Amino acid sequence: MAERWQREWYLNGVFNANPDNSRPKYFITVPYPYIEGPPHIGHGRTFTIGDIVARFRRMMGYNVLFPIAFHITGTPIQAVADRLSKGDAEYESRLRREVGLYINDPVKVSEIVNGFKDPWNIVNFFKDRYIEDFKAMGYSMDFRRIFMTGDPHYSSFIIWQYVKLASKGYLVRGRHQVLYAPDENQAVGEHDIRGGDELSIDIIQFNLLKFRLGDSYLVAATLRPETIYGATNVWVNPNSTYVEALVNGERWIVSRVAAWKLQYQDKEVKVLREFSGSELVGKVVESPIGAKLPVLPATFVDEDTATGVVYSVPAHAPYDYAALVDLKRDADTLRRYGIEELVKGIEPISIIKLPGFGKYPAKDIVEKLGVKGQGDREKLDEATGIVYREEFYNGVMAENTPYSGVKVNEARVKVIEDLRGRGLLDTMYEVEPRRVYTRGGSRVIVAVIKDQWFLNFGDPTWKSLMIKALGEMKIIPESYRQNFKATLDWLSMRPCARKRGLGTRMPWDPEWVIESLSDSTIYMAFYTIAHRLAETGLASRLGELAKRVIETKASDKEALDAIVGFYDYVFLGQGDPEAVAKALGVDRGVVEGIRAEFEYWYPVDQRHSGIDLVTNHLSFFIAHHAAIFPERHWPRAISLNNFVIINGRRMSKSLGNAIYLKEAVNKYSPDLVRLYVAYSADLENVMDWRDEEADTVLGRLMDIWNTAQVIVDMGKASVEPRTLSIPTRWLLSILNRTIAEGARALEEMRIREYALMVFFNLYDAVKTYMTIMDELPRDEVKYTLWKVLEAWVKLMQPITPHMAEEIWHNMGNTTYVSTEAWPRVEQQYINDDVENAFKVVDRLIEDIREVMRVSGQAGTVNVYVGPPEQVYEMFNDVIDMMGKGAAIRDIIRTLANKYRGRGELAARLTNDVASGKLPRFKLSRDMEVNVVRSFKTYIERRLGVKVVVQDATTPINDPTNKARQALPGRPAIYVEPRPANEAPL
Repeated sequence: MAERWQREWYLNGVFNANPDNSRPKYFITVPYPYIEGPPHIGHGRTFTIGDIVARFRRMMGYNVLFPIAFHITGTPIQAVADRLSKGDAEYESRLRREVGLYINDPVKVSEIVNGFKDPWNIVNFFKDRYIEDFKAMGYSMDFRRIFMTGDPHYSSFIIWQYVKLASKGYLVRGRHQVLYAPDENQAVGEHDIRGGDELSIDIIQFNLLKFRLGDSYLVAATLRPETIYGATNVWVNPNSTYVEALVNGERWIVSRVAAWKLQYQDKEVKVLREFSGSELVGKVVESPIGAKLPVLPATFVDEDTATGVVYSVPAHAPYDYAALVDLKRDADTLRRYGIEELVKGIEPISIIKLPGFGKYPAKDIVEKLGVKGQGDREKLDEATGIVYREEFYNGVMAENTPYSGVKVNEARVKVIEDLRGRGLLDTMYEVEPRRVYTRGGSRVIVAVIKDQWFLNFGDPTWKSLMIKALGEMKIIPESYRQNFKATLDWLSMRPCARKRGLGTRMPWDPEWVIESLSDSTIYMAFYTIAHRLAETGLASRLGELAKRVIETKASDKEALDAIVGFYDYVFLGQGDPEAVAKALGVDRGVVEGIRAEFEYWYPVDQRHSGIDLVTNHLSFFIAHHAAIFPERHWPRAISLNNFVIINGRRMSKSLGNAIYLKEAVNKYSPDLVRLYVAYSADLENVMDWRDEEADTVLGRLMDIWNTAQVIVDMGKASVEPRTLSIPTRWLLSILNRTIAEGARALEEMRIREYALMVFFNLYDAVKTYMTIMDELPRDEVKYTLWKVLEAWVKLMQPITPHMAEEIWHNMGNTTYVSTEAWPRVEQQYINDDVENAFKVVDRLIEDIREVMRVSGQAGTVNVYVGPPEQVYEMFNDVIDMMGKGAAIRDIIRTLANKYRGRGELAARLTNDVASGKLPRFKLSRDMEVNVVRSFKTYIERRLGVKVVVQDATTPINDPTNKARQALPGRPAIYVEPRPANEAPL
């Protein structure tokens, strides 16, 4: 079924989008995928949501452009090739499995994987697989517009982008700290790092304080230099290796790994000797403020964190307090190092006053959390976070410091200035989290690079533009707006080029390659013209010009001017189209047509993505548009979905639990995957793929399919009935309410809610109707079910397009349901009264079950519905007054005055509505009685017992006087004993 409709759609170009001034346009994009491997279910979630939006907007009358391209820039693909070249057997095995999803011949698989030592073979293989898999999912994309970020003509576009950034002063070159892979000799970004999309990677600045030890300095690292006044000792790890080294001509003692890192941070490092940390234990150093402090052993000290040396502030640092307590109790260690006397007299020194804590905040929080010792890292990390945060924002320096009364956050700045001025403080940078690796397996540290290319996101003019652009955009869910604001506020100097990998070379300095998060920010504009460049031959011409620019380091002015002139005209409307066309060797009409296509489609109406890209790609997307384009071409909206996990665990290729789209489609069908994505989680929630739930969803799809076939086989009624029964009025009301509310749900990206409406609630309503259809006129049933299915299949289409298309054509239609308009809401059918009355039926079924359970009886069920009319009047008055916010006592008093002698009933009705025993919607007596009678068979089939519905005002059989207990929305119930010879229904 799916393959048939995919062939039809793509061969006939059903989703190819061309400018049409008679219709409003809708341009939606999803970040192009990185193609170092096949697409997985995470891609499936994000792209399926994008496709649901595209299909919905198309139904609403928009001319929709939903394009796709492929990202290959940077080091990830190169890293795959490098790992294979190095003989990484584990990685090769994974690639064999991935290629084996598509190729059955093991010999052919080996041949393909061996070819992956050339990164372009990886690109070409997986590009085709992505196209296959996205078509297999039924995505309504315009595949004519495909390009890759390694295409030569795309490089011409990136050259133009960076010329524009440079002209505004946003592209700079200089000295700055960056993430760096020494083994690869280059700066790296999130896309270059293994797991970089999942990790929150940051650069942390440590302050290095110098403690005099003979003619050297024992250099301790801290994030809180203001706490030096509370230092009681210095900690080293006795099991770690330390070095004495000349650092910029000064003798430092630091860990061996610290010396290695420091040489990349613009420091000249010469190691003089190595020794064990135990050699330092028991020595006495002089702190930067002149205090004599012992050096003591602590196993919590990590040689791989900054210098591998820390000074101890047990009053204000939970780790220090826990380590000091441990050491005082450890008689063996004290004797081994002969430090009993040194340790005996150490007591915490309080230097910060903190509201809500005692003299020693570290002691308070350690005891409160039940920390067991310095090895209890989880609790100590929590304790540290609490104390550090509270002291920074709310702490005040105590009288025993030179900064008495000064806020901690202000004192920190003053201490840094003072100690740096006296040559007793330096700086070191670290990666957070501490140990991260490139995709090629190289360690990532922080380096200070001198001639690195940067984008200066901190430029005040640019910063104000990006903040303005964010303010004018719609963010869905809105709760993520603050994440964007925080990211844009934080962005400053960011490296934008690397020395290896695939991509566009910096035109003036081609040894640098523009990195993957810096060439993927405005490519949405390229979508609007990519197919026209291919059709007109301009792709080849622009690629040749880009090559000339790179080869000449941008000194080929003719080539550079031709590129810049073309894109300036197309994207900014600047320049003379005649001159632009002449420089490229094409007719003026060609460039004017390309310009017109861009103007028609831009800006991006919606960018849908995963939340992992908020702090990088999506923020850069906003920033670069604000820098280069006029306001009218700034993006209008960003929507986001959360992560995907598998059976409660993080999905990861390295864990071996990744589910590839190819596998999911082959096992379940594309429509199952699409429906699972839509219904299993709201956008802001994590989607947990579980096979057993997928089986449940598959069952629901089959139920809908079978139900549709029954309706199709039943046929269409020749004429519309003159009158409609209550069940028909109820079903048509449900249908039209679903049409109206479903449109609002998709408009607001409440996709899960929409899926529940269409595939669960509406299905349940149809099945309920079909349980009693034999009691209704045959033509009325055929008319109703055909009318419902005709609209229902359109509502299914955004989520399950293949099944919808098949049902649509089974109904005799010759158009594509994928291009049909949204079904029209027939307002005359929406009936609150009949829908509310049916809610009474569902509540009644549960009440009968409870009565049968409590009474132990299972015979005929007598239902007494519809108390006297005045009771309904009182009930509806209660609903009116509650809706206006009246107090319960005021409602009872008002009713008692209005309905003399009915005070007790007034109190019961009011209290029962307030407590939920009675519904909170108005009811009419006639409607409730007629609905319950109409759905008697439905009630019987749900319960498996015979049901007799009686008017509560004139009961025929009421041996226990239950009828008088009937209330609006709550029929009374009497269950007879079942005769011994009577079988259940």
